[in-house]
Amino acid sequence: MVIALAFLIVVLAVSKADVQQTWRSMGEVLGASADTDWRDIEPQNLLYMELDSGMIIIELAPQFAPRHVENLRKLVNAGHFKDASVKRSQDNYVAQWSGSGPLGEAKPGLLPEFYRDAKSLDFTPLDSRDAYANEVGFVTGFPVGRDSATGRAWLSHCYRMLGAGRDTAADSGNAAELYVVTGHAPRHLDRNVTLLGRVIEGIEYLTTLPRGSGPLGFYEHENDYVKIRSLRFGTDYDSGWQALRTNTDTFQALVAARRHRNEEWFIDPAGAIELCNVPLPVRRVE
Repeated sequence: MVIALAFLIVVLAVSKADVQQTWRSMGEVLGASADTDWRDIEPQNLLYMELDSGMIIIELAPQFAPRHVENLRKLVNAGHFKDASVKRSQDNYVAQWSGSGPLGEAKPGLLPEFYRDAKSLDFTPLDSRDAYANEVGFVTGFPVGRDSATGRAWLSHCYRMLGAGRDTAADSGNAAELYVVTGHAPRHLDRNVTLLGRVIEGIEYLTTLPRGSGPLGFYEHENDYVKIRSLRFGTDYDSGWQALRTNTDTFQALVAARRHRNEEWFIDPAGAIELCNVPLPVRRVE
C-alpha cells in the first residue's frame, strides 16, 4: 500500500512537470508567432469612435452582416452620428449609443442578419461544451456558433461584440442605434440581434462609463449623456491593425495555453475553455 501510494505521488509529480513543459504561456505563444500568423484588418472595416476619455476601435464583420455594415457606412457619411451620444450604460450588460442626424442614403429599416449560411465559411472549431450552439468556433477572428443540422452560423454575444439595436419587429434595426457588450456574455441574445463587429481596442472607455439610473441602464437626463466626439472609418487614419489568424497552428497553441494554465498560481487548472474566454489578440502596425 505504501509502495503504491509512493508510486502515485511520483506519477502525479511527473505528470505536473510534463504539463508545465508541454504547455506554453500565451505570451510565449505570441512571442514565437510568425508574421504570416497575422492578418491585416482592412481600414474600411475599422470604425473609430472617439470619446473625451479616449478612442474606441471596432472591427466590422461584413461577412456576417453586409447590409448593416453598408448601412452604417451610409449613416456615417451622411453625418447621422455628428451629435451622437452614449445614452445607456447598464451594469454587467451593454453600453448603447445613437445619433439624431440625417439618414442620407441609409435605409430606415433592414432585414435582420441574425445568421448566415455556414457552408463557405472558414470555420475553426473549438472543443468546448456550449449551452447555445451544438458547435462553436471562430471565423476570421470572430466568435461564432454553428448548427450542422440547419447549416447556419452566427456571431456570438461575447464581451466586446457590437450589435444593432432594434424594436420588437425583426426588421426595425438599421445600425443607427448600436451597442457593445460590456459585461458577462449575454448569449441568450444570439440569433435575435444582428451583430456586426467587435471592439479591438479601447473597451475600457465603455466599461468604465457611469451606470445609467433609469430602466435598463438608460441615462435619465440629457446632461448625463456621454458625448461622442467623432465616429470615423479607418481610412481616415495612418496607422493600421492586425489580428491573429484563427485558422493557424499558432492560434491552436494559444487556445491550449489558455485551456492548460501552468502558472505556479493555479492549484487546480480547469483544463477547459469556452468560446467567450478565448483571447483574440490584435496588434497595431504603422
